[in-house]
Amino acid sequence: MPHSSMAAGVAHGCRELTRYTEFREAAALYARVFAYTENEYALNANLLTALARNGGSAVGAFADDGELIGFAYGFAGCDTTGASFHYSQAAAVDAAHQGRGVGQALKLAQRAVALRWGQRTMRWTFDPLLSRNAHFNLSSLGAVGIAYERDYYARPDTDRLVVSWDLDAADRPTRRSLPVPPVLGPDDWGRAVAADGGTWIAIPTRPGALDAEERAVLRRDLERTMTAAFRRGDVLVGATRLDDETAVYRATPREGTA
Repeated sequence: MPHSSMAAGVAHGCRELTRYTEFREAAALYARVFAYTENEYALNANLLTALARNGGSAVGAFADDGELIGFAYGFAGCDTTGASFHYSQAAAVDAAHQGRGVGQALKLAQRAVALRWGQRTMRWTFDPLLSRNAHFNLSSLGAVGIAYERDYYARPDTDRLVVSWDLDAADRPTRRSLPVPPVLGPDDWGRAVAADGGTWIAIPTRPGALDAEERAVLRRDLERTMTAAFRRGDVLVGATRLDDETAVYRATPREGTA
């Protein structure tokens, strides 16, 4: 049964935050990792405490010396169809500890919290141009892409891909294997290529090398391509890097993801 306590739980080296000092440290880590300096992007201990007491999550990863090196938080959410889920708003890992599995451990810790609240699905968003994030979320964790949202944060250049993670699917995330992708390059970025019973959607591996206008055009191409895939009932089930220039998403019919 869901409950309203903040009793600490442990999942792969992470645990729930329970003390005021921990919530303050988490807010500071969040601002530092994302280089936020404006007050409008700040978190505060009261907000995190309230989320943790009311269907949300606030979990941390700690180094052996007790230093907070990772943090993730979320809250109970629902969409316009009435579907309920745990929404993971953000995960932040100290730069010195990135690439060591801390992000995955944080997601597993959030999963444990969500399941205790009675939530069976988790959703979150990420920039669809970030191929490394796409690989982690889809291929490593096993989430699926379900929607493309333009200007998610009500300002330009904040398009986001919405993913959904079935929390009952497995106790631990499993890597999905993909068919061998076709040879694709910059001329294919943003468009759909059908092959092997599904669709491949190419993106650049280094979107930061594009200027603002090129990135805006690519986002609109991606929006059209991905939205068309979602409307016909597809979900994004994986992402992989082809070479130094191009990465690809894999889209398949929803019933083929089980």
